[in-house]
Amino acid sequence: MYERLQAVEDRYEKLNEMLSDPEVVRDTDLLRKYSKEQSEIAETVEVYRAYKKASDELTGAKELLEDKLDTEMKELVKEEVSELETGIGEMEEKLKLLLLPKDPNDTKNVIMEVRGAAGGDEAALFAGDLFRMYSRYAESKGWKTEVIDASPTGLGGFKEIIFMISGSGAYSRLKFENGAHRVQRVPETESGGRIHTSTATVACLPETEEVEIDIHDKDIRVDTFASSGPGGQSVNTTMSAVRLTHLPTGIVVSCQDEKSQIKNKEKAMKVLRARVYDKFQREAQAEYDAIRKSAVGSGDRSERIRTYNFPQNRVTDHRIGLTIQKLDQIISGKLDEVIDALIMEEQAARLESLDAAE
Repeated sequence: MYERLQAVEDRYEKLNEMLSDPEVVRDTDLLRKYSKEQSEIAETVEVYRAYKKASDELTGAKELLEDKLDTEMKELVKEEVSELETGIGEMEEKLKLLLLPKDPNDTKNVIMEVRGAAGGDEAALFAGDLFRMYSRYAESKGWKTEVIDASPTGLGGFKEIIFMISGSGAYSRLKFENGAHRVQRVPETESGGRIHTSTATVACLPETEEVEIDIHDKDIRVDTFASSGPGGQSVNTTMSAVRLTHLPTGIVVSCQDEKSQIKNKEKAMKVLRARVYDKFQREAQAEYDAIRKSAVGSGDRSERIRTYNFPQNRVTDHRIGLTIQKLDQIISGKLDEVIDALIMEEQAARLESLDAAE
């Protein structure tokens, strides 16, 4: 582990030199690439340097204990040794986590697709609740939410809503939301007061850049049509809405949120690129998926991952057996307690796999 840490620190210093090179400064792409790499390993280097400093201090303190000291001074040094050993142990555990292979998508923005599934109007209302939950969570993190396409219902829900959340680490926090979400409550449309069970599905896709996924114009069919609102009411008589079909995979994306056909096409391309990338990634990264499955489930969108029980104010994440009596807070966007638990579970599983391999 320590050889790897030293190699990371050496790379950090080398990046410092390269970022000061006038040729690199003039090359925007190289500058961005090296700056990103340096920022990704900065925390590891910071903790490693603190670890080395504490280790040197511990060696010095232990040597001091071998000298002839009065009782009071010896107790002070023993206390310092104990504190240093505790701190070093904590830093070692943190360094193990920092050295784990990172998901290359963690730093990206996330495209989320929420759809009402089983339950008719109530499922659509729940899809709306989930959209608002994620929007409020994004707001609490200082992230930006942008709707790409939506199919609203007359009752205030959504048959489907696609939106992008932009911000540092957005995908790393929200990727665990992938799957089927179940709600248990008395619907607004229920006059008899009976509890109904409905579901909505959530898909989380990392936003991809053009350089990451090569999509040729000849592989895309572009159709335009007039936008429409709830109930088929025409809200735009011009052909501004866009539908893109990726012919090799059959993936179809529509966007009608903007009044401009050009802007709708740009948004639709972001979603199309993310969906194609997601398809290829799922096929190619079987090993990563196996690790992730051991921690938080397969990520399959049909897999039930969480239940929201309104009568008991309870949220249960079935992947890790977590139950929290704070549904009112979670549905209002306070998701950190759930997400932190999922991240810790995944890290623990990956550490266990790493230790087993060693």
